[in-house]
Order: sequence, then structure tokens, then C-alpha cells
Amino acid sequence: MKNYLDTFNTLKTPFYWYDMDLLDRTLISVKQEADKYGFHVHYAVKANANLPILEKIREYGFGTDCVSGNEVLRSLEAGFKPKEIAFAGVGKTDEEIAIGIENDIFSFNVESIPELEVINEIAAKLGKSTNVSLRLNPNVAANTHEYITTGLNENKFGINMMDMEEVLKVLKTLSHIKLTGIHFHIGSQITDLNDFKKLCERINQIQDWFEEQDIKLEHINAGGGLGIDYQNPDENSVPDFASYFKIFAEHLKLRPNQQLHFELGRSIVGQCGSLLTKVLYVKKGVQKQFAIVDAGFTELIRPALYQAYHEIENISSTLPEEKYDVVGPICESTDFFRKDVTLAGTKRNDIIAIKSAGAYGQVMTSQYNLRTPVKAYYSDKQNK
Repeated sequence: MKNYLDTFNTLKTPFYWYDMDLLDRTLISVKQEADKYGFHVHYAVKANANLPILEKIREYGFGTDCVSGNEVLRSLEAGFKPKEIAFAGVGKTDEEIAIGIENDIFSFNVESIPELEVINEIAAKLGKSTNVSLRLNPNVAANTHEYITTGLNENKFGINMMDMEEVLKVLKTLSHIKLTGIHFHIGSQITDLNDFKKLCERINQIQDWFEEQDIKLEHINAGGGLGIDYQNPDENSVPDFASYFKIFAEHLKLRPNQQLHFELGRSIVGQCGSLLTKVLYVKKGVQKQFAIVDAGFTELIRPALYQAYHEIENISSTLPEEKYDVVGPICESTDFFRKDVTLAGTKRNDIIAIKSAGAYGQVMTSQYNLRTPVKAYYSDKQNK
């Protein structure tokens, strides 16, 4: 990243910087490993919805996983085919559902009986039929932050297996929707691959139950959740997709001609993005010193929201290392990126890189304190 320091010094901070070569290497790895088994990958747009990012992902033949009507429209704008778009989310509005139906998307991932009924009603009004997958709670606990686990019975997401008989009864009365698959997602930033092995075992049991009901499913959507290495982003810039997909190939028992789909987000874009910020002041405290930068949680909320860890580097300095609290300008005590960070000796106007911010970084920015929206720049010179 230091190779771009001259460029960074000409740009107004804070801004997001995307290493498009790294994104290419990541996408090549995803495609090679998924193609070994004929798996289908949908990129989770919620991780990063920037058009240059989406257009690059589309070039590799992936689909998208969307959780809003606007994400569906953004996917279409980026050139994804409607039949490659899955639409998930626990609270789809009527307008959003209509967008999916009118564009003949691949499938709605449905989370409740009322949602099934509403989708059927809207499809009938539009004179169309649409495909649905049932998002099921496998009740598999993922070893991740409590705010980003999603596959337990007490989570707001999905349908519990105890309710499935009633769901099937309702489905028989709905003539404008077709059940084509089942969908799972147990959480995000999962680094213990044994969690995915447990998911496979649970899916196998659920598949057996559907077969007992004489229901054949065209596809299984195993969700995503594969984590990235926030502690060592330079050494482990591309996640271990080989081991990830191999687990499903070895432990998930697909039926003949049944497709397996995934929805990967963070693992694809997380490492390619960094937040670049400038040091405004170095303030001496009683027992510590503060590097006050011009980015705040309005530009990267993950540390404040999830107590998330990001590697931080002063790419301007070659001075001896010292410890700092790296803090932002927002009028909130939670506006810090990390405390007691060891950085090269830091002074005013130094450029600080906050790494592994390509996922859930720019897409979650806000204008609290009337902050100016942050810009994005790309290493392949696409400035969109």
C-alpha cells in the first residue's frame, strides 16, 4: 500500500481505497474452487454495493444475493442476469417483492408463512408465478460475535422446523409460487470450519425429512459466513476457499441433479478495501497519547458496533514505534478505531490505513454530525 502513498497524498481524506488486483485474485480462487464441484456462488451485495466492485464480480459469472429491492435494482444495473439474483431478508416490503417478481429473479428466500402469503398475493395481481426457497433455522450455533449469528431458533431469521408441517399446508393453497429450494445462513465471520460441517449434517437431516414428505428440492442454498483474517490481512489476503468448499463437497449429501448455492460477501471483498485517513492532531494524555484522525465511525462503524478489530498502519512514517489510541472526530466516546495501537511514530498529516474494510465498511457509512459522504477510489483507476 505504501507504493500508492504519492497518490494518497493528492486525495482528500478520508476515503476508501480498493485493491482491484487483490479482488481479482480472490475471485479467481472462489471460481476455481467452486467450479471443482459445480457449486453456484451468489455475491452478498450488502457487503459492498459499489458499482465497480459489482461489475468486477459479474465478470466471473457469479450471481448476487440481495436483501432489499434497491440491491436487486443495483444488481441489474451492474449487469447481473435476473435468474442469477436471490432475494433474502426478513422484512421485504410489497414494493420490493414486486420488483423481484416483475424481474423474474431466481428465487425469494422466504422467512415466514405471512411472507409466503403476501408474495403469492402480489404475484397473482401481477399475473405471474415466482420461485421461493424456505429459509430454515438449522439451530446450529456459529462461533462468532453474538450480533452476527443468525441460525438459532431464537433469532428473528428463518422458519423453525417445528412449524414446517403448517408451512407445507399453506403452500398447497398458494398457486402463484413454486417451492424450489431451502436456504440456510448460520452467521457471519465464521473461522471455525467445523461450524459448516455441523450445518451439512443438519441439512442432511432436513433433506431426509423433505423426502419423507415426497418433496424434491431443486437446490440447496447453504448461505455464506466464511470469515477473513483481520489480524493478518497481508499474510492471509485470500481466504481458504479450497477448505471451505471441500467441507460441503464431502459432508453434504446432494440428491441427483440438485444444485448447491452459496452467498459469500465478506470473504470476497473484505480484504480488498481499506479506509485511508489523515492525522489531524497528536494529543498527549496523562498516560497515553491519541492519534486524532479525520475519519470516524461515520466512515467505519464496525469497531463501535461490533467491537471489531482492524489492523492499522501509519504508511507515511519510518520513525520509531509508539503506542496510540486511534480516535475520530465524532462527538461520541465510542468513536475510536483501536486503543493502544503500536504505530510508527505519528505526526500531523500522516496517512493512516485501516485495513480489511472492504466489507461492511463504506456500505454502512452515515452522515451523522453532517459528515460529508466518503468517496471511493480504485487501484485500476476507476474513479466512480
